Amino acid sequence: MGRKSLYLLIVGVFVAYYIYTPLPGNLEEPWRMMWLNTNMKTVAHLATFVELLGLHHFMDSLMIAMSFNEVPPTSDENVTVTETKFNSIPVRVYVPKRKSEVLRRGLFYIHGGGWCLGNAAFHNYDLLSRWTADRLDAVVISTNYRLAPKYHFPVQFEDVYNALRWFLRKKVLAKYGVDPERIGITGDSAGGNLAAAVTQQLFDDPDVKIKLKIQSLIYPALQALDVDLPSYRENLHFPVLPKSLMVRFWSEYFTTDRSLERAMLSNQHVPVESSHLFKFVNWSSLLPEKFIKGHVYNNPIYGSPELAKKYPGFLDVRAAPLLADDNKLRGLPLTYVITCQYDILRDDGLMYVTRLQNAGVRVTHNHIEDGVHGAFTFLEFKISNRMINQYITWLRENL
Repeated sequence: MGRKSLYLLIVGVFVAYYIYTPLPGNLEEPWRMMWLNTNMKTVAHLATFVELLGLHHFMDSLMIAMSFNEVPPTSDENVTVTETKFNSIPVRVYVPKRKSEVLRRGLFYIHGGGWCLGNAAFHNYDLLSRWTADRLDAVVISTNYRLAPKYHFPVQFEDVYNALRWFLRKKVLAKYGVDPERIGITGDSAGGNLAAAVTQQLFDDPDVKIKLKIQSLIYPALQALDVDLPSYRENLHFPVLPKSLMVRFWSEYFTTDRSLERAMLSNQHVPVESSHLFKFVNWSSLLPEKFIKGHVYNNPIYGSPELAKKYPGFLDVRAAPLLADDNKLRGLPLTYVITCQYDILRDDGLMYVTRLQNAGVRVTHNHIEDGVHGAFTFLEFKISNRMINQYITWLRENL
């Protein structure tokens, strides 16, 4: 074998190794997932390299790369799209063009991205909002919020909450022709976290007279106390959202101090003074047996109280809605939860379903056996269309 042939073989083996990712046999489009994962790994590796050089923060580099996916607020034959601000928070508004004899449903959407990435202007979020507005005959508000690492908790929560409160004013609802009795909130991943958190907050807000009829949580992140759940163990290095990235997202939500990230990776970040909170996220009692599958619950190893004193956000119910006590859960609206089997956040959603049901909340749980994190907004995937169809059908029947 000549030297050139040997070099080509080595390069070929390296490329094949880089692209190929072992995936479960029941995934519908494995090569499409491998290609997506390769692109995401490449961008992440470049962002890591740039950060190591001290040129740019990891999340800022990712956001720059993703910004090329933004689209302008362009109306089409079915939906009018505009941009405005709700209480100084930028939002994108989608209103169906066809005439309606009655007031329309209203849906408040919160994008994902680990509190660090994302934008209502991203192509897939824009397309999802168009489809939802048209097929549901609803006014869709797709909100933005300030992002980490420049801004930390509770800024993201407060931005979303302030925009939602603005939308729920009678004058604003009347402007967009929205029925105050038919308003829902929804979000994916970190957006699902924010949707759950602001829904809890809204229940206790005496100044907001118009309440939400439904909440829809799409593979939500709901707690940062225990990152040793069965779903974390099973999907440790799974494409799209491995544990290392999810922990980075969580830590960046609260601080740029990487010491919190390191403590979270070893699951030793919660101080003994907060040990009482673990009852709200004890998966050994909250997960259905089929998801425990022989996993053994490890009692918490407590960390230094210094991190919790510096960055108390990860113990705050506004950042971790699973920490709400039962009294706070009992008044929540009709709920729809999507979980995916191959998702590090699967068990967050499953535990919330159990806790809501135990508190008497009506819950529809849609578990996607061949689902992966992000599948809802991977619009080029077949599974995305199925999930969106199920989601819109549920909204049509319940909102």
